[in-house]
Amino acid sequence: MLRQNLQLKLSQKLSPQQIQLMKLIQLPTQAFEQRLKEEMVENPALESGKEDEYEQDEYDTADDYDYDDDYDNEHIDADEINIDEYLSDDEIPNYKTQANNYSDDDEDRTMPFAATISFHQSLIEQLNTFILNDSEREIAEFLVGSIDDMGYIRRSIPDIVDDMAFTQGIYTDEQTVEHVLHIIHQLEPAGVGARDLQECLLLQLKQKTPTPAIEMATDIIENQFDAFTKKHYDKLLSKYNINQDELRSAIDEIERLNPKPGGSYESNSKPIEHVVPDFAIKIVDGELELNLNGRNAPELHVSKDYQEMLQSYKDTRQKSAQQKDAVQFIKQKLDSAKWFIDAIRQRQETLYVTMNAIMHYQEEYFLDGDETKLKPMILKDIADLVGLDISTVSRVANSKYVETPYGTKLIKEFFSEAMKNDQGEDVSTLEIKKILQNVIEAEDKQKPLPDDKLADILKEKGYPIARRTIAKYREQLDIPVARMRKKI
Repeated sequence: MLRQNLQLKLSQKLSPQQIQLMKLIQLPTQAFEQRLKEEMVENPALESGKEDEYEQDEYDTADDYDYDDDYDNEHIDADEINIDEYLSDDEIPNYKTQANNYSDDDEDRTMPFAATISFHQSLIEQLNTFILNDSEREIAEFLVGSIDDMGYIRRSIPDIVDDMAFTQGIYTDEQTVEHVLHIIHQLEPAGVGARDLQECLLLQLKQKTPTPAIEMATDIIENQFDAFTKKHYDKLLSKYNINQDELRSAIDEIERLNPKPGGSYESNSKPIEHVVPDFAIKIVDGELELNLNGRNAPELHVSKDYQEMLQSYKDTRQKSAQQKDAVQFIKQKLDSAKWFIDAIRQRQETLYVTMNAIMHYQEEYFLDGDETKLKPMILKDIADLVGLDISTVSRVANSKYVETPYGTKLIKEFFSEAMKNDQGEDVSTLEIKKILQNVIEAEDKQKPLPDDKLADILKEKGYPIARRTIAKYREQLDIPVARMRKKI
């Protein structure tokens, strides 16, 4: 049985313009520029640069143009629409907009690209300097292909022998593979092809000019590697019957070695990434001054040609179906351009207002640069100040950078939770981490402070923190445990 009834339902929906604005807000400067270029390619009614001879509000009246009431019911075949007559720029051939003002002796000003080779290609090229028979070369190339990006071979010799037989049809024995592997160990960078860290360090030490410190370091890595990694320096002093200066010289030689020989090559071949700050904070006459990166504030306007097309349509007494369909397309592009320009303006305002609130909230830090003066600050604090949603503030903070007198910082680094000190005042966890880092840097490295002792010191400074919290902060600061911080 069918039954009709009325039902009230409350729902919340985002308009396309709101969704577009949220997506624009979360974009950093470089991504925003790319998005701007894409929009200008997709929408020919959107132009960059300053406006002239007309006001911005003109395109707001696009809905005022006349349309017949029965037009929406008409079906216009796509083949009948000739939009080219409304796009006057398309009538200009490309050759009329090109110029050739260069002579034969002009300097080539094109930017050259650096040609790089991969880590494994470099190793293969080095093999050409060794005299190898066909079988040895096939094994050597297979071994090079088994080296990971850090420069290690993580597989055992028997596994390599079996893999070559099953996958490559290369039948050999373990002794031959060991022989070829020793050749791989002579390649650069030193230590490449090692099967573990101990072998990697030994390969590098054996390529150095022998000195008493090098010989001692080699013996320690070869015979006392476990004691060295655990920093049992007293055991090493007793084992070799040497003084602290001699042991320190050997350890200094070991610390100069590269535990990831392949990693250094890979880092050199990667392009350098530059951070483009979205904001800049300067101190002018003792006052903070905030500027939005000019690349976040482009000058956009609606194409005058498109508005003239609508005007000509309005002045035409007899309107054909083709003209109606074409003007619908023009209006769609004009509306899209208007929405995009409005979204850009709202984005600029949102970014500036949010960062301005953060700047004044952390005014003491921005004036002094002392991280211990950072106040506890969460997203809700800024959202309440500027009257925006927490999610909007999060979009601004997550991927934006600000240039300060103390370096370029990620905005979300200024946000932190609050903890109570011994006087009941709220202090930032960033402040506590900075004090903890200073205490560890000032400790006696021969007797580094354990976590419980660090907790006692911070308690004396007015920060009652548990030992497990100290351990958590230390890990977040990438500081090892006390035993691993010990130095001779």
